[in-house]
Amino acid sequence: MLFTKPPHQRTLPDGHQPGQISLAVVIASAITLAMLTLTVVLISQSFRGMEQAKITAAEAMAGQLATSVDDRIHAVTQPPATALTALRHDPLAGAANLDQRLDRLQPVAEVLNTSDIINAIYAGYGNGDFFLLRDLAHEDSERFADAPPDSRYLLQSVERSGQQVRGTWLFYDQALNLLRRQDLPDYRFDPRQRPWYQQAQQQDTMQLSSPYTFFTTRQTGLTLAWKAAGLPETVLGIDVTVTDLGAKLSELKQTPGSRIAIVNRTGEVLASSEDQSDSLPGPLIRQALAQPTQQVQNADFGQRDWYTITADLSSLPDEQLTIAIAIPADELLADVWDALTRQTLIAIAIAGLLLVVGWLLGRQVGKPLTQLTDRVSRLSRFRFDTPVRSDSHIREASELSIALDDMAHTIRSFQNISTTLNRGQDLNELLKEVLEQIISILGQRRGAVYLFSRQARQLDLAVNQQMQLPETLDDIGPDCEDSELIRRLRISIDGHPVFSVLRNRENQLIGVLVVEMELGRQTDLSDDLIVFVNEIAGSAAVAIETRELIESQQALLEGIIRLVANAIDAKSPYTGGHCERVPKLAQMLVEKAESSTDAPFADFAMSEQERYEFHLAAWLHDCGKITTPEFVVDKSVKLETIHNRLHEIRTRFEVLYRDTQIHYLQSRLAGQEAETAADQRDRVLNELQQDFAFLAQCNQGTEAMSDEDIERIRRIGERTWQRHFSDRLGLSEDERQAVEGIPEPELPVTERLLADKPDHLRAWGAHVPPVDRNDPANRWGFDMELPDNAYNHGELHNLCIRRGTLNPEERFRIQEHIVQTICMLDALPLPDRLANVPRLAGTHHERMDGQGYPCKLTGEEMGTVERIMAVADVFEALTAVDRPYKRGKTLSESLQLMAGMVENGHLDREVFKLFVHSGAYREYADKHMKPRQIDTVDESRFMNL
Repeated sequence: MLFTKPPHQRTLPDGHQPGQISLAVVIASAITLAMLTLTVVLISQSFRGMEQAKITAAEAMAGQLATSVDDRIHAVTQPPATALTALRHDPLAGAANLDQRLDRLQPVAEVLNTSDIINAIYAGYGNGDFFLLRDLAHEDSERFADAPPDSRYLLQSVERSGQQVRGTWLFYDQALNLLRRQDLPDYRFDPRQRPWYQQAQQQDTMQLSSPYTFFTTRQTGLTLAWKAAGLPETVLGIDVTVTDLGAKLSELKQTPGSRIAIVNRTGEVLASSEDQSDSLPGPLIRQALAQPTQQVQNADFGQRDWYTITADLSSLPDEQLTIAIAIPADELLADVWDALTRQTLIAIAIAGLLLVVGWLLGRQVGKPLTQLTDRVSRLSRFRFDTPVRSDSHIREASELSIALDDMAHTIRSFQNISTTLNRGQDLNELLKEVLEQIISILGQRRGAVYLFSRQARQLDLAVNQQMQLPETLDDIGPDCEDSELIRRLRISIDGHPVFSVLRNRENQLIGVLVVEMELGRQTDLSDDLIVFVNEIAGSAAVAIETRELIESQQALLEGIIRLVANAIDAKSPYTGGHCERVPKLAQMLVEKAESSTDAPFADFAMSEQERYEFHLAAWLHDCGKITTPEFVVDKSVKLETIHNRLHEIRTRFEVLYRDTQIHYLQSRLAGQEAETAADQRDRVLNELQQDFAFLAQCNQGTEAMSDEDIERIRRIGERTWQRHFSDRLGLSEDERQAVEGIPEPELPVTERLLADKPDHLRAWGAHVPPVDRNDPANRWGFDMELPDNAYNHGELHNLCIRRGTLNPEERFRIQEHIVQTICMLDALPLPDRLANVPRLAGTHHERMDGQGYPCKLTGEEMGTVERIMAVADVFEALTAVDRPYKRGKTLSESLQLMAGMVENGHLDREVFKLFVHSGAYREYADKHMKPRQIDTVDESRFMNL
């Protein structure tokens, strides 16, 4: 049988009886209703009080504003009045013509310079002459746009002689040097018709005009005028600008929409807080002037309510100036309405708060746990930056929130350690951040990290945070046990520290973590605490080991780079030390560019990452030479390959020499006269000697070849000789492939003394360099002319080289080392921070005029460091003394050649000038050049490149 509750005992799902009302709701509703009633009364009274206070403040503000403007007008007029008192006694007043008046130009200019507000000083004479000096430094440049450059003063002069009127403008510089004299026939200004002259004539005292618009500059200002002492027909005047009164009025506005204006007795606006188009409207001015001063009145204008108020200005009593103020009613009472709105919102908020206070009392126990449940759920979603602590008067809930907050803080610190390990670059900074996080996890403030030096057998203080510790701990063996090490540390370090010995994956000692336990319950140094510190200290050990591995890898990379560079230098005695000296010179130039304050290097700077990238590129700039055949790099004569093939030609001459002698003997046996046979023999032998000597000289390649020389070589090559032995025996695989498909002639065979044979050519085969711009495999932008053959060992082809010892195929091989440099470096798995190494290493043979190689870049397409590399490479090549085929040049010779290369568009002009004027060339010479090469350099020869 089932039993159920009677209907009157049934409860709702939340445990409440149906029809019941919570006491918290009743109390909250009653308090809220009473609070709302009281709030309505207080808010209405407060609004009326604040409204009246605003109006009273506006009345007081009008009086203060009038005083401020009076002070400003007095400040404007007082200094010019003093200056005018002195000027009325100046001889300028009695000067009869322009020349006499120009004698007083210096003192007038000095008076003009005494104040920034004096616009002009002038004198009006009884005959209509006029003399005015204006300071152009305070004028609108557009109004005097035709003034000469460096103009400081403008002298405006009018001279009258009978019916003739001569107007003249003279422009002067700061030192009163005349820049230009300009006659203006239309400039017929008559001072006698101006109000300031007429008023001064009527009174014996200084006259101050009301603000008006000046005749020439169209600015607003005042004029101070006074008759000259002893010369009543001459009036001296000073114009004072008051254009800043509008700005002053704008600063004194009580609200953004307020309008302030200074008006005269007729209502004309003399100055306004706004521009002329948005000045105080006329109807408001008239209504404001009609009411008593310093009394606020309401006014309607433009579908808006205004408050208007006026105040009299006492600074110019004769002008009866008044300051009129109009304030939009909505802006004046904006603070009142804002306060009313805030009070209403506060009242609503309080009502809502009181409404739920009953619920808060009933759920005081459950709410903290609900909050903790919500925040712990955020932790489960990995939101460890969410504060977990919840303030509560319930002790258990408060302690639980503290424990959970500490746990979230610890997890967040572990996250920060992980982030630091992933992003840290510098070992010291990385250790510092890891130490701070570990100290934070333990709730302490001080700590340190020692690093172990295996070579010195000591612990060195690497990071220290507010601890008094020895810098080193000596005589620490790598096999020292943890317990012994900690014992020694406790002897050397006072306080309550906890130590954690840091070891790497091979259990080798790498350092020690020290944390001073001075806060909380951790000071008891429990075993659990020590175990915990040892566990979290593993992150510091990982940081140390990781950075040491990175630094070791970087050192290995540096070593390999230097190994490659040294191997290239060692490969050929002709370039020994080149790969080492160029980086040093390039780095020296980069430092000079960074320290330069002159254009175009004033803004040049490199980060540490960019500097390291450039350092690697400089060391690897010729790494492609490792692929260049040694016989090409070392080729010192034209016929040299693996050996100097001139010796083969000498052997042929020897054959011809003996053939000539044999022919002589045979002729004698045949009965030819001895003298005739001997003459023929001697002539041929002499020709052979001369021809071989000529070929040997051409083989040197030290002089340019003329067309006649080339023709003689070809004529010598036409001689023939008899070969009786097969040239197909004992061939290498390369030589065999070269003659494959060419039938061997029957022996004996007649051959030319010099020849370009088919087997002298070596085809590219499958190894064609991708240097053609249209080659699909050319993804580097190379743009070089590719020879038809990889090599051409033809004897005529090489002997007829016009300059030097390299034929076009070999010259391409030399230039191809840059192509190989870029391809080799591009194939390396370089990190992003070193992505520019291939380009930086492969552009030092480009030219400013775009005629360089391998990409024909122009100067605009190359950066500063790339241009620096080109200068460094050229200078080192010119001054190197370890190349047997040439003598290292002196400083002056090298710089002169480089100057020519600048003029020819090879080297960058600005980098070369920096190289010379910074003294970098001499610093390099002192370290790397022979004393005989260091001569005196006249740097002035290169100043105007």
